[in-house]
Amino acid sequence: MGELTRRAWLGGVSAAGILAATGAQAAMGPDDKFDLVVKGGEVIDPSQSLRAKRDLGIRFGLIAAIEADLPAARAQRVLDASGKLVLPGLVDLHAHTYPYGSAIGIPADETVPFAGTTTVVSAGDAGANNLAALRRHIAAQTRTRMFAFVHIANNGLSGFPVAELYNLDHAQVEACARAVAENPDFVLGVKVRLSENVIFKHGLEPLKRAIQACELSGRPAKVMAHIGGVETADLMGRILDLLRPGDILTHCYSGAPNIAGQFTNIVQDGKLLPAALAAKRRGVIFDIGHGGGSFDFTVAEAAIAQGAPPDTISSDLHVFSGNTPGLPFLPWVMSKFLPLGFSLEQVVAMATSAPARVIDRDPKLGTLQVGAPGDVSVMEWVEGPVSFVDTRNNTRNGTAYLKPAQTVNTGVVFGRPYQSPFAVR
Repeated sequence: MGELTRRAWLGGVSAAGILAATGAQAAMGPDDKFDLVVKGGEVIDPSQSLRAKRDLGIRFGLIAAIEADLPAARAQRVLDASGKLVLPGLVDLHAHTYPYGSAIGIPADETVPFAGTTTVVSAGDAGANNLAALRRHIAAQTRTRMFAFVHIANNGLSGFPVAELYNLDHAQVEACARAVAENPDFVLGVKVRLSENVIFKHGLEPLKRAIQACELSGRPAKVMAHIGGVETADLMGRILDLLRPGDILTHCYSGAPNIAGQFTNIVQDGKLLPAALAAKRRGVIFDIGHGGGSFDFTVAEAAIAQGAPPDTISSDLHVFSGNTPGLPFLPWVMSKFLPLGFSLEQVVAMATSAPARVIDRDPKLGTLQVGAPGDVSVMEWVEGPVSFVDTRNNTRNGTAYLKPAQTVNTGVVFGRPYQSPFAVR
């Protein structure tokens, strides 16, 4: 296998990505047709600083053209996006997509009509002991592209709601490091949950083990650190101090209290912790991870105003959070940041090009550039009064929201009419 092909394979952007990397995609002849043309929509692609009416032509699973007008006669199939927004395929940096193996996992493909996501990251569903089953039996037969953070606890979240790190014997550094090292095309790094109700009184030790596993793997692996109700305010500061540039602070705007009911997150008494601002400035990624209990408008507003805006918007969607009033489907979570002062282009970037960059899969994911996989999220822009609720029962009013209309993954449209063959990957 040639080195370029090997790099493309390790990049994990599918067989279509290999075609693009090796130049194996033949140029279109005058009688050749696109497999799919997404026609008539307003394209918003922050990776290209593009917002304009454009048609997309997809061939062999890749974006082959983006032009003002592609005649319908040049398409095997036309997806009419008139009056809708055409976005790069959404990238959900924090989800739980390991049904049957994680106690909270939900099938990624089942959520597509409500989420519009084309790439998901399983955030610690599996540990070293059950990662192979996630990869072989779930990711391999899921149309939605999937990556994973392996949990520092060997059994991942299979025991939920039993806390996985009350007993630190579950956090086996060498086993975790091996899982990271042996799956470079699938595993991005290590997940660790640091709430008091998960780690009890173990302080920094779970985070130290997660970092050690990343470093022992020999890869540039990242830690995804879950916060929300850590044991003490002092511990919250020390967690922030330990995170490295490129590590991910998920549930960054959590308002969840610790076991004693104290608020120990990055905003305390209305003030952003100095350690949080320092972490942000040295390149720690602030990720939303909305979920069923991990997003507080009041924390978000204070942190943003004091210099710590989000880098990525993610859902933390799972079988429990998906049934909560906060509705953490990714487009709805994205819409919650519009009344907080972010533009639509900024919100789209935080769910497309930004997470793709965090997982080291740019410029091929989270973009509509020619040569990228044909991942497209078509959205309705619904205007009118709307009320958003967080996970602490705070509400904020908006004037519009994003609603999924259609999703295309590697050139294949979800839903009827079904294609034959069903997938090009």
